[in-house]
Amino acid sequence: MVEWRPVRPIQVRIDSAALRHNLGAAKRRAPRSRIWAVVKANAYGHGLARAAAALAEADGLALIELEGAIELRRAGERRPILLMQGFFSPQELEPIAAHGLAVVVHDAEQIAILEKARLSRKIAVCAKLNTGMNRLGFGQGDLGEALGRLRSCAGEITLMTHFADADGKRGVRWQLERFETMTAGAKLPRSLANSAAILRFPETHADWVRPGIMLYGCSPFPDESAEKLELRPAMTLSSELIAVRKLGAGDSVGYGCTFTASEPMRVGVIACGYADGYPRHAPTGTPILVCGKRTRTLGRVAMDMLFADLSGIPEAAVGSPVILWGEGLSADDVAASAGTVSYELLCALSPRVPVTEVG
Repeated sequence: MVEWRPVRPIQVRIDSAALRHNLGAAKRRAPRSRIWAVVKANAYGHGLARAAAALAEADGLALIELEGAIELRRAGERRPILLMQGFFSPQELEPIAAHGLAVVVHDAEQIAILEKARLSRKIAVCAKLNTGMNRLGFGQGDLGEALGRLRSCAGEITLMTHFADADGKRGVRWQLERFETMTAGAKLPRSLANSAAILRFPETHADWVRPGIMLYGCSPFPDESAEKLELRPAMTLSSELIAVRKLGAGDSVGYGCTFTASEPMRVGVIACGYADGYPRHAPTGTPILVCGKRTRTLGRVAMDMLFADLSGIPEAAVGSPVILWGEGLSADDVAASAGTVSYELLCALSPRVPVTEVG
């Protein structure tokens, strides 16, 4: 029987060497801290098992999904694994304990569940403090009682918080001061820094850091490129031109006729659309590479296709290579043009896109 392989030209390439390189960058920035490599959301679209293997030098792995953590354990993963939103029901505690997972605990209801559980072993916890993000976490008046109860029903306790504006103008000092006030006298390990804080605020590094987006080669900052931060893209989404059209002045292209040519021009049709994970809301002008040259998208992104301006690229023809984001074109740039962040692009990659691994 002849082996069948998909021939639609779109594909994504995951570079394991880039993942290792970016983890090395985190280690160099926080040399005295242990590292939770954040691999939630299928490792930001890069593949959970693949990323865990590439990030073998991390001290532990952090994610949201219990099923993903169990999958890692069954595959032989022995490093610490942290569930970053903890548990949602008493039924989850037995598999959490059985697989030796750590959990974030952020409210009194979770502590009550732990107190009632009869487990074969105590579960390590990260007690989350609300220092200003105002999503999850114990407040100033709740922490003392929470720690007292956790010392009776949990295993090792780490104190943690999450920064709301480490990538922005407000920075971290205001939250760091609150954290230090709230935890005064508590001699426990600490975990504070996300990617932005790892890169800009060494005073936050503490015992554990939690790099996420930087591991995948994107910048957490709107004003500083991944290249400047010496990060390498781990995901490259590529395709080809599947048609070339000549437009006359006044001709439009795509649904809604949202782009109209002001003069004669060539337009490339690309095998990639929002069903592949490309943002439908990306407007005309979003950067794209054709034949290695930077140009712009045109018109509205369709389910399976989008359009590129071929002005100044006379060599472009059916079969010419296209980079949607990745090597040579940062996902940060694409995301900024589309009014979103690179996190969303990476996580939205469709399962129908074939994946190859290099490095």
